Amino acid sequence: MSLLLFLGLAAIIASFVVNTPASPLQRMSGVIRIAGIVLLVLGALSKAVIQIDPGQVGVQALFGEVKEGTLQSGLNIVNPLVEIKAFDIKTQNYTMSGVNDAGNAGDDDAIKALSEDGLEVTIDLTVLYRIIPSSAPSIYRELGTSYRDLIVRPIARTRIRDLAANYEAVSLYSSKREEFQAKIFEAIDNDFTSRGLVLEQLLVRNITLPESVKKAIESKINAEQDAQKMEFVLQKEQQEAERKRVEARGIADYQKIITSTLTTKQLQYEAILAQKALAESPNAKIVIMGSDKGNILINQ
Repeated sequence: MSLLLFLGLAAIIASFVVNTPASPLQRMSGVIRIAGIVLLVLGALSKAVIQIDPGQVGVQALFGEVKEGTLQSGLNIVNPLVEIKAFDIKTQNYTMSGVNDAGNAGDDDAIKALSEDGLEVTIDLTVLYRIIPSSAPSIYRELGTSYRDLIVRPIARTRIRDLAANYEAVSLYSSKREEFQAKIFEAIDNDFTSRGLVLEQLLVRNITLPESVKKAIESKINAEQDAQKMEFVLQKEQQEAERKRVEARGIADYQKIITSTLTTKQLQYEAILAQKALAESPNAKIVIMGSDKGNILINQ
């Protein structure tokens, strides 16, 4: 009951109390009664006009009975006796994480599940969801306002544990992560829809493996990297050996061609040209020209 209704009712009762010959306020009883009626009217009007904020719908309950239908955002005229409960229909998020500032239900709300190979994995998850506006009355009737703790959290955690049992721990961490997330979404979406909620997005934030498994994975990755590095070195050495074989083959072919095409006269001609160039140099020198017929000495 609003304050105006309470004051109006109190004023009307007081007007009857003071309306006795012995009361000094008998003359004021009529004024008090009128003031009480005015307050009652104003209180009824204030209860009859309800404002629903953007992104919300209003659910009406009269003497404990929830009415079908919802009040839309804006001003709504209702029965002054009904109780209005506003439900948020905007996108909401719920995070289950082992990080203190990320979870919504405590310091460590991460989901611990057993994988197919019997290892315990820890999963951090964020659920984005919203209420179906037309389902707000049934949610209020069946769950009240604690639908997040009664529906969102337990369904998400149960489905993840059930599905994680179908995957090995390493595959959850690596190759099967997207498939795992898609199957979780499908399972939770069906459950949410039946309870008046829409699952908009599901984000697997992190999957933590046991320390022994993490070390084994790191060792395997390091071994694979070493193997790839060695393979690269071997390929480089093979390429270098091939390059040297090609180079040697080219030198051999060059020498073979030179040997088969050079003559004695051509060699003598090339020697004369070289010695002539030396002789024309401004520096003092002695040039010895050799041949099978003796050496020619040129002094300059």
